[in-house]
Amino acid sequence: MQSADYECPETQVRISAIIDLNVVRVRIATNLEEFPAFNYFADVLPDEGAFDYEVICMDVDRDKFDLEKAADRVDRTFRAKRFAAGYYLVHYFGDPALLITRGRTFYVYGTALERTVWPYFIKHILTMHAADNGYLHLKAGAFVQPGGGASLVVGRNGGGKTVLLTQACLHGADFLTNTHALVRDGYAYGIPSSLRIRRDASFGDLIDRYDLPPHMESGDYLASPHLLFGRNAPAAAPIRNLVLVDYNPERAQGIEEISADVAEAFLDQFSLAVTMYGLKDDLFAHYDYDVHRFAAALRDTKDKARRLTRSVRCLRANVDMLDGSVRESVLRTLAGGE
Repeated sequence: MQSADYECPETQVRISAIIDLNVVRVRIATNLEEFPAFNYFADVLPDEGAFDYEVICMDVDRDKFDLEKAADRVDRTFRAKRFAAGYYLVHYFGDPALLITRGRTFYVYGTALERTVWPYFIKHILTMHAADNGYLHLKAGAFVQPGGGASLVVGRNGGGKTVLLTQACLHGADFLTNTHALVRDGYAYGIPSSLRIRRDASFGDLIDRYDLPPHMESGDYLASPHLLFGRNAPAAAPIRNLVLVDYNPERAQGIEEISADVAEAFLDQFSLAVTMYGLKDDLFAHYDYDVHRFAAALRDTKDKARRLTRSVRCLRANVDMLDGSVRESVLRTLAGGE
């Protein structure tokens, strides 16, 4: 892909890189000398070779821009209006920003634009790429056990997904993906990204030793899976389990099978990307506001979720993965040993 036929007014790109997301490559460029957005990705490559999408972030405090000229070209979409109000996606807010889309190139003008790259642009790109290429885009982590296939990990915010995922990978499983998974033909495809970790018994020393960068939300840090687990992640793996993680120490502990209907209902509200990230307006715009194509894409997403829940083992886990004996039992169960 080449850059779109549009030039940012008075532009000077100072740094750029190719982000390898396994199934898609994104070029990110900015007029800043340093850009915190790069910390959110596991595989940041030199700006060489082909890419599928492009995000150009222009910080208006770094350079003077003719914003009136840019404003004449701003998208007339719902998302552009939200950007102009300082609301990017879900619970991510910031200063007002201008959004201009030219094909697969996105230009955004504003400040602290790292708050748009991972929170919005990556979610948008993965969702549209999935819709166009037959994938199901899930908010999910995943790991692979030797001989046991992949376990997709889903759950509510704060439900313990990251703890289960990281503990599995620290004790023999291969990391596949952290936050985003694309599913097609029974396989889960990982999206290489940094993990969001907290200062606790598992990671406190690691945070200090490597001076890990902070997450944009206070109190958390970012760590590459390569640093945490020391192994190359597989690109994809056949799915064996779908694990709904819902840790609550005040309730009965254990891991149990649940019906496909229960798993499907949970995915619909807590894991389907269009639902989870509020991207229905973006998907509608992606299909040029063609109601038939839009409806077909939504139906296809729900059909894929239904087929997934009926082709794998669905489980609910309320387990303390920091307890060694519990962890061993859970991993045996997921590997098919119990």
